[in-house]
Amino acid sequence: MDVSATARALRVPRAAVPAVLRVAGLPVPRTVRWLLMTACGLELETRAIAPGSRFFGRGVRIGRGSFVNTGCLFDSWAPVTIGANCAVGPGVMFITSTHRLGPHEQRALDIEAAPIVIGDGCWIGAGAIILPGVTVGAGAVIAAGAVVTGDCEPDRLYGGVPARPLRTLGD
Repeated sequence: MDVSATARALRVPRAAVPAVLRVAGLPVPRTVRWLLMTACGLELETRAIAPGSRFFGRGVRIGRGSFVNTGCLFDSWAPVTIGANCAVGPGVMFITSTHRLGPHEQRALDIEAAPIVIGDGCWIGAGAIILPGVTVGAGAVIAAGAVVTGDCEPDRLYGGVPARPLRTLGD
């Protein structure tokens, strides 16, 4: 049985997923990390996920040829999809949840979640924050430290807080 078949055959019980994902974030061999994450239900077509990233649920899909650097956070209240051949810098946060805004007595009410989609070939710079409901078009670049609050068009460079288009990118 190959490693991929083993990962598909193993299924971590839902209650154990947080603990297993914490172990997967430790500096263990890349194949072991991938096996643990896949057994927890993450859909990973790459093994290039550096140690130290945190996954808080099963709703993550990362495409072939993509790389996730250390210290990234996937809150996973809603699905997070990263396309093929993407580069995710260190400390990037994929935040799929927020709170419904309430009156002044209690501003943070019920949790609301929306998926995040990162198109093929994107580069997300170090420390960027991608907020709920955002789609980043194929080939876009998100500058380091940017806070992405809305959709980004393909093949454009975005930066700032909140992120805004800075220029169109060529081939």
